[in-house]
Amino acid sequence: MVRIIAGTARGRKLETLEGLETRPTLDRVKEAVFGSLQFKIPYAEVLDLFSGSGNLGLEAASRGAKRVVLNDRNPACIAIIRRNVEALGFSQIAETMNLDCAAAIDRLAQDGASFDLAFLDPPYREGLSGDAVRRLFERKLIRPGGIVVLEHAAELPPEGVPGVYRIQRTKRFGKCGYSLIEEDVP
Repeated sequence: MVRIIAGTARGRKLETLEGLETRPTLDRVKEAVFGSLQFKIPYAEVLDLFSGSGNLGLEAASRGAKRVVLNDRNPACIAIIRRNVEALGFSQIAETMNLDCAAAIDRLAQDGASFDLAFLDPPYREGLSGDAVRRLFERKLIRPGGIVVLEHAAELPPEGVPGVYRIQRTKRFGKCGYSLIEEDVP
């Protein structure tokens, strides 16, 4: 069961896609991530790039984010995300996009968007994370002082790219881990 763990929608269940196509973030991982970001979330603009059910972006909305963009390439996931947004009452602050990650980044950059936080929970073995993180920073979608939260397989932590981004912190939880990533500024 996937649920919102804190904020205005605390305890509310989220609809998820049946089967193995999505892998919702575990509550203990979500608690650790949001505990470390608790002061950055209120009034933040948030991107959930590989949204699945909307779990991470909607958790941020529940905790006071002022705008949340939820993207997934799977139309079935977008339908679920839209139902979750409506059920939780976040229609005024949440918007959805049905694009692959590269196209979503390009569209957001073209629109002049920028974010305080970005959540990336891509399929671990597809090799999308490094390129997506780099593109977010290079296209200036992450504001100065902003954070990218990357969920990854514990044995596949990301490496920084000098002059683009650096790894602030990595934590492991069994087979999964997450890293907080920030711009690498001199």
